[in-house]
Amino acid sequence: MSLRVVNLGLPKTGTTTLARALRRAGLRVADHRIRSKQTKNEDLHGAYVADLLYRGLYETGDPWTHLSVFNAISEMSVLRDGRSIWPQMDFAIIDAIRKHHPGVKFVASSRDPFALSQSMLAWSDLGTTRLPGSSVPGLPQGYGETSAERMQWIEGHYAHLRAIFAGDDNFLEYDVADPAARDLISGFLEMPVNWWGKTNVNKLNEVA
Repeated sequence: MSLRVVNLGLPKTGTTTLARALRRAGLRVADHRIRSKQTKNEDLHGAYVADLLYRGLYETGDPWTHLSVFNAISEMSVLRDGRSIWPQMDFAIIDAIRKHHPGVKFVASSRDPFALSQSMLAWSDLGTTRLPGSSVPGLPQGYGETSAERMQWIEGHYAHLRAIFAGDDNFLEYDVADPAARDLISGFLEMPVNWWGKTNVNKLNEVA
């Protein structure tokens, strides 16, 4: 299946909303982890998208090798069960996808850095334990407990993406809180995106 769109945004930037919107638009979307109902390939059941991307990269050079039943990714990182893998921060992964899949569209779902930092803080133990207790690209273990540290990390990630994709028409960064987000994505992907809403919402934070 031809790869269409890859999201390089961070968790809590409306990635679940993006996944639902793309599915309703007719795409087959890999979102964080592969569910059994998505494929008959039992080897993929329960696998993290991040693991599959790296398996493909190091086995064949193409990160998409084990994800060919899909044509979109809405969230690719994993930070749980002792695993900390962030392909959206790895130039080698991004560069390999671009080389093996010319014309693929990259999006970067984003939010105001303070709002995103607060959403991470309010989501389970992501901001209080998992981020500061793990080694994350740009946020070594022991950092990420304060809003200032999380915000600097967030801003650095999106600055890195802007530098990588400078002048590239196949890249779109959008703010999930922008009322025009759905139309921006629809125009960028050149396909109708008819649904847009809020999913996976924090109890203490209204934005998806």
